Amino acid sequence: MEVSQNATSALLTISASQLIQPIMHGLASLLLLGSCAFQAVLGRPDVSRARREGVLLQRAVTDFIATEEQIALEQLLCNIGASGCHSQGVASGLVIASPSKAEPDYFYTWTRDAALVLKAVVERFAHEYDGSLQQQIVNYIVSQAKLQTVSNPSGSLSDGRGLGEAKYLVDGSAFTGGWGRPQRDGPALRAITLIGYSKWLVANGYTSTATNLVWPIIRNDLTYVAQYWNQTGFDLWEEVNGSSFFTVAAQHRSLIEGSALAKTLGTSCSACDAIAPQVLCFLQTFWSPSSGYALANINVNNGRSAKDANVILASIHNFDPALGCDAATFQPCSDRALSSHKVVVDSFRSIYNINSGIPAGSPVAVGRYPEDTYYNGNPWYLNTLAAAEQLYDALYVWQTSGSITVTSTSLAFFKALVPSVTAGTYPSTSDTFTTIYNAVFLYADGFVDKVSQYAQTNGSLAEQYDRNTGAPLSARDLTWSYASFLTAIARRAGVVPAGWAGSNQAATSVPGSCFATSQGGSYSTVSVTSFPANQTPQSSATVTNTFTTPTVTTSRASTTTGSCPQGTAVAVSFTVRKTTIYGQTVKIVGNNDKLGNWDTSKAIALSASQYTSSNPIWSGTITLTPGQSLQYKYIVVNTDNSVTWEADPNRSYSVPTGCTSTATKTDTWQ
Repeated sequence: MEVSQNATSALLTISASQLIQPIMHGLASLLLLGSCAFQAVLGRPDVSRARREGVLLQRAVTDFIATEEQIALEQLLCNIGASGCHSQGVASGLVIASPSKAEPDYFYTWTRDAALVLKAVVERFAHEYDGSLQQQIVNYIVSQAKLQTVSNPSGSLSDGRGLGEAKYLVDGSAFTGGWGRPQRDGPALRAITLIGYSKWLVANGYTSTATNLVWPIIRNDLTYVAQYWNQTGFDLWEEVNGSSFFTVAAQHRSLIEGSALAKTLGTSCSACDAIAPQVLCFLQTFWSPSSGYALANINVNNGRSAKDANVILASIHNFDPALGCDAATFQPCSDRALSSHKVVVDSFRSIYNINSGIPAGSPVAVGRYPEDTYYNGNPWYLNTLAAAEQLYDALYVWQTSGSITVTSTSLAFFKALVPSVTAGTYPSTSDTFTTIYNAVFLYADGFVDKVSQYAQTNGSLAEQYDRNTGAPLSARDLTWSYASFLTAIARRAGVVPAGWAGSNQAATSVPGSCFATSQGGSYSTVSVTSFPANQTPQSSATVTNTFTTPTVTTSRASTTTGSCPQGTAVAVSFTVRKTTIYGQTVKIVGNNDKLGNWDTSKAIALSASQYTSSNPIWSGTITLTPGQSLQYKYIVVNTDNSVTWEADPNRSYSVPTGCTSTATKTDTWQ
């Protein structure tokens, strides 16, 4: 958050939404271990220092995620009214930016921030049903229907202008103090979030709920986007009054996705169809070919370089796995997005003392923009995580599409990681693909490791961390920081959001000429007081996206038995039911090297990504040798690093042999 022209206090803006394999530079074979894939070095016991460091980084990140995920979700929910632990006096469904009420005062609800936080919640909910999360989503929808009707300094609902208001008091009433207004990304982002939940409703047979209760709210926001998209407003940092890349990208997505939902619900959004191509056309004007990056803001004269994490956030929040590396929509693996990623990240290498001495091609702490002076200008947790998330998104597309393309535009990005690479397309069967893939994954994990390094010991994530010391700064327990952590680790685990472009050609087809046309419409008061009860998943209609590891190696040996290849490794998924409390981590330890040889400091941390109060499961995948017999136990590592063992006897397991490459072992804590 940042102070705007008329503001006297600072504001937060939220930017929310795999086990993708790790990256050990130049290694040839990738095997799953824990919550990441470790590379096996066949016939080479003298692993190089760089490779050992890669393994250690993967383990450190895995351990951090195992502990931090539950903390992040709990603390995010604490910042949602009315029952959140930090939300006393906050109206039901409203999201506060932070519990901080002084220096800075972030105890407000922002349209943008709330939308991006709930976008992350909706994505998590759509991946795996959780009744408690669904109630949070419902409360949010009800609250936003009310908020749309609140007259404020930006205007009212009658002509839509009031929808551009940035923030409100925590009871849902208007904030009338000076601020940077209007901010035109809020309606687009709220529409995107509500469309995401509407898709789930339709997929599970609750179309009437989407049509009657949610669509009218979405329609107001889409009408606003179509009417006001070509007028300037304040950017996501609330400082620059002009045209913002982040805002325009969100506006385009909302219109495309809104049109598709309208058709699904048996209606239409003619304004969406008419205006979306022009918004996409305008989005292209932010790209600077001579500079090699997308300008964060145009139609301004503020003396800045326009190098800004704005563009990284735009890329990850408009990620559609089906669009591949499309450059027009700035997909995370597109050459323009990767080139911009490098320029933005590099802009912080020399200005933060905590980045001092870190060479090009290595992860660093990432801030908002190099000229930032807010709180003296520091790295932000959410931007450092966004840098990782963009790369995880790219890795997902490269692996599922089976190739990596390096262009003259993205060459500098790739050469910083793999100096020998040249422009070209590399199939997944090539050594170059494997080398690039591994290098990018290690690079992405390095950004998460920065967050781990500078997070508070209790897992709390503030807004910023000091550029000189790394100490947390500004607002504490920033909701956006927690949402960004959750979406980044989801992408790392191969959990990707549903696509938004569909078969609509307007999603990627840029018109030959841009016209700043707009289309007005009518706005209506929406009264939503409650939702039908028991709207739960209908059989297989709930789709879970999981990451599939393709073959990207050339040196893995195998033998043949009968009609199928007998693999040299089996990825065993261990799952244990164990109720834990805040800050505890469940690990597995056993009698071989992969399980730490009974050394608890080397135990493998399990993930709580599927943990719920009704089904408290911890799980992780470990690659073992077929036919191997092992003994193991689960342990709980407490916040003070003390260890609690489960009861005797030791557990026994024999890794299956034959054609299988995967296996599952399910246990209950004893």
